[in-house]
Amino acid sequence: MASVGQAVPPPFAVEAADHNVPNANVEKWTTGLCDCFDDPSNCWITCFCPCVTFGQNAEIIDRGSTSCASAASRCCRMLNLFYCSWCYTCTYRTKLRGLYSIPGNQCRDGCLHYWCGPCALCQEYRELKNRGFDPSIGWVVNNQRRTRQAGTVVPPSVPGGMIR
Repeated sequence: MASVGQAVPPPFAVEAADHNVPNANVEKWTTGLCDCFDDPSNCWITCFCPCVTFGQNAEIIDRGSTSCASAASRCCRMLNLFYCSWCYTCTYRTKLRGLYSIPGNQCRDGCLHYWCGPCALCQEYRELKNRGFDPSIGWVVNNQRRTRQAGTVVPPSVPGGMIR
């Protein structure tokens, strides 16, 4: 019990937690949503062919289980037939956030892809690049590069001969 003159914090003043983030190592996006011109070539591709950028991102996010062509084609069909590609593309933003423990929620992901779809796709593309992937070359080549880099371990130098 608090003594006279001391304020007691209310029991309901609990700091909100983002339950979509699986671990305590919360990270941030490495670039802003509107930093599209940090990578001008990707910005232009996304502006005119957003499904291509989405396909590239999806292939990396799904670790190659979804090909760039199939994801891009699905996105284009949904865009052209129902103008609801954002329903599909926002799920990959959620997956990307989960991979790197970036805070946010599915509602925000959906809103970003609905109102700022090209900007969201560009941000996701830049995020993958900043995390060591090049979405434009696909999962297989990225994986080969990473394996090759991991395999180039230099052994310690050993002095020549035994000295007694």
